Amino acid sequence: MSNRLFQGVIHQMKDAIDRVIGVIDENGVIIACSELVRVGELKQGIREELAYTSEIYVSDGYTYRSISGGMKPEYTVFIEGEDKVAEKMSKLLTVSLGNIKTLYDEKYDKGSFIKNIILDNILPSDIYIKSKELHFNTEEVRIVFLIKFYGKTDMMPFEMLQNMFPDKSKDYVISVGERDIVLVKDIKAGTDIKEIEKIATNIADTINTEFYAKVAIGISTIVDNIKDLARAYKEAQVALDVGKVFETEKNIISYENLGIGRLIYQLPTTLCEMFLQEVFKKGSLESLDRETLMTIQSFFENNLNVSETSRKLFVHRNTLVYRLEKIRKLTGLDLREFEHAITFKVALMVKKYLNSKPGKI
Repeated sequence: MSNRLFQGVIHQMKDAIDRVIGVIDENGVIIACSELVRVGELKQGIREELAYTSEIYVSDGYTYRSISGGMKPEYTVFIEGEDKVAEKMSKLLTVSLGNIKTLYDEKYDKGSFIKNIILDNILPSDIYIKSKELHFNTEEVRIVFLIKFYGKTDMMPFEMLQNMFPDKSKDYVISVGERDIVLVKDIKAGTDIKEIEKIATNIADTINTEFYAKVAIGISTIVDNIKDLARAYKEAQVALDVGKVFETEKNIISYENLGIGRLIYQLPTTLCEMFLQEVFKKGSLESLDRETLMTIQSFFENNLNVSETSRKLFVHRNTLVYRLEKIRKLTGLDLREFEHAITFKVALMVKKYLNSKPGKI
């Protein structure tokens, strides 16, 4: 935010408001004032006091009010006086300067520009025009992380990520919801997906150990053009949504590794229901008990190997063969045959997907 912009507005207000008015930045420094000699003066403790009051703080003949609000306000306005007039005027100042700041950010701030791209709030033809205005490199290699916070935290999610990635020239931290934060990060060309997942793991571990918060992170594919960031954001969203259905034990999900789950997630529910009716006899899938389903899962995890599966389940080989034969009689699918096993695996995933839908049991 340009200090000169605040100073210009305050200079225009100077004659209309017969009191000293000004703006303090997050470091407690006066960056704009109707008395120019006070610019650069340090006002310690104001920001901290505002954090513990509702929205206004009065001290030593001045009234202070936060422009941006929150636990760590970015800017604070002050006006001479501790009376009702000062209280009302401080409110007018915060509204007017806050709106000016928002308009300025939308026009000149790179973070706001990135946010408009990922949320599809800017026309593709305007992206390159705006990039030139902001001197923004459109062909950097980037990745999008969507970080979803769970539970209550002492610090705001946006502030946590901003503290972890303070370099605003390369990494962009964007709030897209009360508990959803997007991180658009520059990476080196050719970076392996495992390295990217390692970054996500470090984020989750740091948030967990330092801020005692739990997160789930969706990771997009790598993009090398700014116009593809909107697609990357949607990929990160899909990664989290699909992960909630098919990868419930994981908190870091990469779009690249979703596999067949991504295809199933995009299918209409009516088509999924038709598929299940065609694959299974009526009620045959529901008739499988928990032990049988665990046997099936283990059989898949051990690549349809009867000996290895029986060893992992601590059962005799003949016992496993008996269970597989029972499944064949109930469902008509012999899991020892590759094509039947694939059909059964997909059908179980489809069933899981349907169960995740609202109104489904």
